[in-house]
Amino acid sequence: MPKKVKPAGDGKEEGPVPCKQVKVEAAGGPSPLNLDSPSGLFESLISPIKTETFFKEFWEQKPLLIQRDDPVLATYYRSLFRLSDLKSLCSRGMYYGRDVNVCRCVNGKKKVLNKDGKVHFLQLRKDFDQKRATIQFHQPQRFKDELWRIQEKLECYFGSLVGSNVYITPAGSQGLPPHYDDVEVFILQLEGEKHWRLYHPTVPLAREYSLEAEDRIGRPAHEFTLKPGDLLYFPRGTIHQADTPSGLAHSTHVTISTYQSSSWGDFLLDTVSGLVFDTAKADVELRAGIPRQLLLQVETTAVATRKLSGFLRMLADRLEGTKELLSADMKKDFAMNRLPPYYLGDGVELSTPGGQLPGLDSTVRLQFRDHVVLTVGPDQDPSDETREKMVYIYHSLKNRRETHMMGNEETESHGLRFPLSHIDALKQIWNSSAISVKDLKLTTDEEKQSLVLSLWTECLIQVV
Repeated sequence: MPKKVKPAGDGKEEGPVPCKQVKVEAAGGPSPLNLDSPSGLFESLISPIKTETFFKEFWEQKPLLIQRDDPVLATYYRSLFRLSDLKSLCSRGMYYGRDVNVCRCVNGKKKVLNKDGKVHFLQLRKDFDQKRATIQFHQPQRFKDELWRIQEKLECYFGSLVGSNVYITPAGSQGLPPHYDDVEVFILQLEGEKHWRLYHPTVPLAREYSLEAEDRIGRPAHEFTLKPGDLLYFPRGTIHQADTPSGLAHSTHVTISTYQSSSWGDFLLDTVSGLVFDTAKADVELRAGIPRQLLLQVETTAVATRKLSGFLRMLADRLEGTKELLSADMKKDFAMNRLPPYYLGDGVELSTPGGQLPGLDSTVRLQFRDHVVLTVGPDQDPSDETREKMVYIYHSLKNRRETHMMGNEETESHGLRFPLSHIDALKQIWNSSAISVKDLKLTTDEEKQSLVLSLWTECLIQVV
């Protein structure tokens, strides 16, 4: 139960970004986080704040500070990543820039102290101890199982990619100057203490990362110190800086981030191309050519602006009456780039189907539901000139944990495609807890058997 609830800082709300502080007494229990389900994990992560309260009052609106007096949770947080983990990680072949950044904030400027090539632990430790540099470790969920487990569940919960970075800063030092990010941020304090200052955003819900000069941001709206077991959330665009207090041990925290490029604007850009494509097939006006020399004009003509406005109204009317929104890239990109399902380290990967082979008399159910997306789009086969619509199923069961959120690493999509005539049968499987193969809405038994066999081969269904 919460010990007390009060605004952070001096207790005064200073405008639109109050930061709620929650003090929590030590709590017993077998597990500090509930990892049984995505929603259970998130509820336990922000406890004692209720999920409904969080999304109504804080999400994309204002920071939330949860300070806990919980030795069990503090011990668990410490186990997620420690300074001492770096020695074994460096022995696995880490590289500057890709896996590790070494930096320090000097006179309000970021000074990068990276070497070339491979990271050697002794050199890293020397920069940490002597130069008081911050060590930033990129995407530790690639190597730390418990972070994989947490972030995979959070990706299911948010329906968006979830990345992380670890920051290890020596006493009396600061790694980064004031800045804001283009992601929703959850900070878990793992080791030592970290002194934070948050400022009112200059760009609410920012779409890009940006440094901010100290003389432009004014006084902090909130100022506090995180200890192991504490959690801090703030929306994208929140200006922040953090330092490790002098005279104390080093600080380690992990920043878990999500909702990059996941705004309504991004979704509109993603879906409008498919809407235009469909509408143009049905409406000759959209297929008519633009005026001669329109592209040579310095400014868009009034005629072109009126025409485009009319088309946008027509698209809006068409959108009101459709149930099928075509996602051009967002669904596929999410499935391609997210973490695979967490599994215990017994060497069994999710690439080989198991259990009974489905037949016409079988009852089947979808598995790994949170790891599969279904979308409709034009045929991507370059040899098919008709560009007929197809149903695409993308999943993350065969994704490589080692490349998660690494940007320039090669990723590939995994999944299946079916004719549009299969959409109703697929929706039956998606929307039911279990369904008889015979009851699938397909014309022939051969089509029914072929569909379930394809899904079974990809480990997406099982016989019950």
